[in-house]
Amino acid sequence: MWEPLRTELGDEYHLIVPDLPGHDHSADEDYVSHEQTLKQLRAMLAERAAGPVPVVGFSLGAQLALAFASESPELVSGVVSISALAIPSRAPGLTRVLLSSTAGLAKSKRFANAQARALGVPPTLVPDYLRTSESISKTTLLTVVAANGAFAPPSGWASFTGAAIVLAGGREPRPVQRSAQRLHAANPRSTLELDPDAGHTLPFSNPALVARSIRAVTIGPDKA
Repeated sequence: MWEPLRTELGDEYHLIVPDLPGHDHSADEDYVSHEQTLKQLRAMLAERAAGPVPVVGFSLGAQLALAFASESPELVSGVVSISALAIPSRAPGLTRVLLSSTAGLAKSKRFANAQARALGVPPTLVPDYLRTSESISKTTLLTVVAANGAFAPPSGWASFTGAAIVLAGGREPRPVQRSAQRLHAANPRSTLELDPDAGHTLPFSNPALVARSIRAVTIGPDKA
């Protein structure tokens, strides 16, 4: 997912790009909760980072970035949130039932290819996307969807004083667009930017915008 961004940034930054539990090279460890994943991220940064770092996330990863900044602001210097859903589902039980009955589709190559096209995955990265889709267990899928659908702006988000940019696409599902507005309103110090031409595709369709946002939260918007 982050290869276009890594190409865009070149050698400007040292990037730490972990696989989330239950995904790709971490597929042998089911996703348990956002809280458990944040605990693992804190431990990883304690080993690899000498001080506060900027965090960037897309979709589920954006929720984690927001929660991380809100709960551990001493570890986070800035946030770039991309396409986070932050409006809890009104029918989580129904969603779980429907997903449980169709979870096998995630391992269908045809379905995964369709999802890759919807996400704007470049052809060169489609094999990686298919591998990741095939590796996700039903347990992880159900847990991730439930966590994603229950997320709301964290209580500490309003008081986060680091640099923060909220990104979304103008062609995203409406709840994601509304979520971007909600996250910005919850922390008026943040900057909201919408790419009118992007769907749920920003890391792939506009890595230049993501790179510029990273520069803005690290060296300042005037130098980005």
